[in-house]
Amino acid sequence: MGPSLRALLLFSLSTLTAAVDFQLGAKASGRSFVKRPLVERKAASIVKRSLPAWLSPSPNHRIRRRSVELGENCRALQGYDTKLADNTHRHIFNDLSGSVSLAWVGDGTGVILALTTFQVPFFMLRLGQSKLYRSENYGKSFEDVTSFINNTFIRSEFGIAIGNSGKVILTGEVSGGYGSRIFVSHDFGKSFTPRDLAFVPMTQITYSPDDSNGLLALSSSNELWLSEDFGNNWKKIHDMVCLVKWGRKNTIFFTANYNGSCNDRGMLELKRTTDYGKNIKTVASKIYSFGQGGRFLFASVMTGKGTLRMIHVSVDQGETWNMAQLPPVGHEQFYSILAANEEMVFMHVDEPGDTGFGTIYVSDDRGTVYSKSLERHLYTTTGGDTDFTNATSMRGVFLTSVLAEDNSVHSVVSFDQGGEWVPLRKPAYSKCDATASDPDECSLHIHAAYSIAMKLNVPMLPLTEPNAVGVILAHGSVGDSMSMMKPDVYVSDDGGYTWIKALVGPHHYAILDSGGLIVAVEHSPNQPINKIKFSTDEGQCWGVYNFTVDPIYFTGLASEPGARSMNVSVWGYRDSLLSQHWISTTIDFKELLTRDCGDKDYVQWLAHSDDISDPDDGCMLGYKEKFLRLRKDSVCWNGRDYQVNTQPTPCQCTLDDFLCDFGYYRQENSSECVEQPDLKGKVLEFCLHGKEEKLQTNGYRKIPGDKCEGGNMEERKEIDLSVRCVSDLVAPELLIDSRSSNSAAIVTTVIIVMLLGVAAGVVLIKKYVCGGRFLVHRYSVLQQHVEDNAADGMDDPLETNHTQHGKIEFHDDSDEDLLE
Repeated sequence: MGPSLRALLLFSLSTLTAAVDFQLGAKASGRSFVKRPLVERKAASIVKRSLPAWLSPSPNHRIRRRSVELGENCRALQGYDTKLADNTHRHIFNDLSGSVSLAWVGDGTGVILALTTFQVPFFMLRLGQSKLYRSENYGKSFEDVTSFINNTFIRSEFGIAIGNSGKVILTGEVSGGYGSRIFVSHDFGKSFTPRDLAFVPMTQITYSPDDSNGLLALSSSNELWLSEDFGNNWKKIHDMVCLVKWGRKNTIFFTANYNGSCNDRGMLELKRTTDYGKNIKTVASKIYSFGQGGRFLFASVMTGKGTLRMIHVSVDQGETWNMAQLPPVGHEQFYSILAANEEMVFMHVDEPGDTGFGTIYVSDDRGTVYSKSLERHLYTTTGGDTDFTNATSMRGVFLTSVLAEDNSVHSVVSFDQGGEWVPLRKPAYSKCDATASDPDECSLHIHAAYSIAMKLNVPMLPLTEPNAVGVILAHGSVGDSMSMMKPDVYVSDDGGYTWIKALVGPHHYAILDSGGLIVAVEHSPNQPINKIKFSTDEGQCWGVYNFTVDPIYFTGLASEPGARSMNVSVWGYRDSLLSQHWISTTIDFKELLTRDCGDKDYVQWLAHSDDISDPDDGCMLGYKEKFLRLRKDSVCWNGRDYQVNTQPTPCQCTLDDFLCDFGYYRQENSSECVEQPDLKGKVLEFCLHGKEEKLQTNGYRKIPGDKCEGGNMEERKEIDLSVRCVSDLVAPELLIDSRSSNSAAIVTTVIIVMLLGVAAGVVLIKKYVCGGRFLVHRYSVLQQHVEDNAADGMDDPLETNHTQHGKIEFHDDSDEDLLE
């Protein structure tokens, strides 16, 4: 039986068949293909139910699909076989290895490194060999450069690390297991220099975002090692480190535990160094986990009340902390940063019990005050699978799934950064499937990480690219709820408002030339393939090209990250009795698009609108955006230098530009924010920057990142009550690590701490026992959740990492709270 084809992932931002890692401005990407036996997998069923009433479609979303220019037809795709045949390049690897990992080095250089690995377990040892290949022409041909690494076995799971300016690090293994060896390159992999290490890396070596000569490595014995000269010299800067991350301006954050175990969650210390380990400061203690998103630093901190923990947020790299106005969670629950940028955070808070869902909250611009965005958000606790997707091709658009009360799964979309979630419109001329109670009334449901985890026939996650404006590719089904039946490929050209069924059945797909070209290969795990499909009009018309006479077992579709290339590689192998060799077929579509695009090939398009002439249409998050987009009937080349052309215009402020403020909520089917009943007549207080603040509000606060001007600006004030409310959860004693001690200073400190403790005790008794408002009304809508979380008898921890299929832009994920 032949080896085969399971897509693995090499780097952190990744999908089932492609892993794109944008480090330090360079577009580096990794992808691994593995041969496996061809076994038919049984799909798990998803319960069929009707659309719940609380997700009724909004009447405001009646956008029409982007118009098709008159005279457009599919004839423009004729006569392409000869052109493509002359630009099809095949490379056969004389290699029997079971997996291959790809990494693009640099942006637009055409350099690809292909690492093949073969491993077999032998008692307590792992025997293996690696081969390294290099291409300078986008994979059209490869050179065997295994001699550059002295035939060293390179670890396939994290062995390739790509940096800026052509820097590459390969992490190898040496016999004996007492050390390791890396190979470093400054010249895009043209040559490598070996460097022996005094430790064995446990995770991938990481580059400083601000200086690619700065490297961090966490060893298998939990030692933190640092190099300032691109791996030539290393120094150990701390012991018993559990997790490490680069911050801004060469800052390093890490958690450590002097008790000698990283399993002792809740007893970790969060430390920071800004001078490459010369001085290390403890910025928080009682840490369960930590993570970063945008400009925000998050820490999950034990409350001291059983197993409960809470999120704390810092916007000054840990100097000061604010307690996020979110409910605490226990051992059986978790937090997850779904998305974050410079202005706001999407945070998932798991519900008590093994429910498989939770609530999405969106933050203010300080990451402290949160509003409820979406209830019953599907997020499995056992596998860490979520369908949450940031549609990067359109500002403010997010897709995800909800779990209805009858356990059916439904897709929803937000066009305003989490302000409102609605079902996806049924594509025109499509029929509802068997899940629909009414054959004419249903919606589109998008298959993503959850469907992949459930072993449905879904080979890829939804795909969007920032430079392919409005384009979204995804597998989906049309019905009352998500279906277990074989999905089709749907394409939206307007950011998710409207969809068409582009391809029948599951496919692997890729976006090229900034959306000017889409390619796809049918997902056929049990049968060899020899055809690739392509479209120059965003999925409306498709050409089919036979790229080989002898079909291959398909393992992956590979293209340079960034969607600017015109080259795509089809990877696979041929299965014979004597051998199974890797085959890469690279097709250059540049000759298909015979000319560069000119001004006449572009038309104006207003995002979030169906009428570009309406002066009030298209406002989203405070402004309109007009784009120049390629005509659907223009068969031309955008080019690598293509830049998205946008014309923003500010809008007047309306209620659509505001979220409900702290202590307020929107009633069903209403845009008006009303006061939470249990808070009427009470003073709203919360902790900010170490002081208690009193909030004066009419119930609205502006959506973070909203750029509206004038109009209905709601009054909102935060009044300093001059009462300290620093959470003692992160510990007030933030110390500089020092090897020396001074007994007099220690005695003095102890006396001061005791005196402060007495005074603080009085404040705490008055604040938390007599008043109680801060704890009970941290965020009034969440009161019920806070009470639920206080239940005794928590289950054992069920929180796990997000699977590699569920990772998204800005998403830091971790073992437990999914912050890391």
